[in-house]
Amino acid sequence: MKSTVSIPKLIAGLFQLLLFPVILFGLAGDLRWIEGWVFSAIFLAMCYGSLVYLYFHDPDLLKERFASPYQESQKAWDKVLLSLFFVEFMVWWAIMPLDARRYVWSPAFPFWIKALGTLLLIVAIYVVFEAMRENTFAAPVVKMQKERGQTVISTGLYGIVRHPMYAGAVLLFFSAPLLLGSVVGLALGFILIITISARSVGEETMLAQELDGYRDYMQRVKWRIIPFVF
Repeated sequence: MKSTVSIPKLIAGLFQLLLFPVILFGLAGDLRWIEGWVFSAIFLAMCYGSLVYLYFHDPDLLKERFASPYQESQKAWDKVLLSLFFVEFMVWWAIMPLDARRYVWSPAFPFWIKALGTLLLIVAIYVVFEAMRENTFAAPVVKMQKERGQTVISTGLYGIVRHPMYAGAVLLFFSAPLLLGSVVGLALGFILIITISARSVGEETMLAQELDGYRDYMQRVKWRIIPFVF
């Protein structure tokens, strides 16, 4: 199947992702920051691996992931929440190198905590990738995709929680500050988790009203993001 995203556009997207480690190390002011390199390598592996996989195996979803974050068919409330999320994410990304490396506001994290953060980050990457691999309708905005014949996805991780991509994001926002050694990052990560949790509630309200079979799916799979918690 030929992708609807051209190779030049894909390559441009891959290069744009390099801005994230550039920002990280620019604000840290130290290229010898080992934790920063570990985090950047895992983060880029997730992004690059997902985009290349979608290019060859799910070009329709790749097109959705490259689409504008503000769309006509998108729910109005999601435009507000998504804008808030983008601001929170960039502040979170910027504050961690300032906290953990440049100004060292946080106390030193022991090695075992950073190792735990690394392991959880790898799990987060796996969960996010599996969610996209399983769900071709995992668009970055909240909308109905009737033109793509949207159906309920209940296989794989979707048989455990209803929003495994959000579950992976929760792990990301928790594990990255542990790896990098930022207490402020943990606090801001909690705010990001609240934002995506609120988004999941709104998204499910839409799906329950507009997607056939979703109410039954909610009865079968009880938890939104974290089993036995939420």
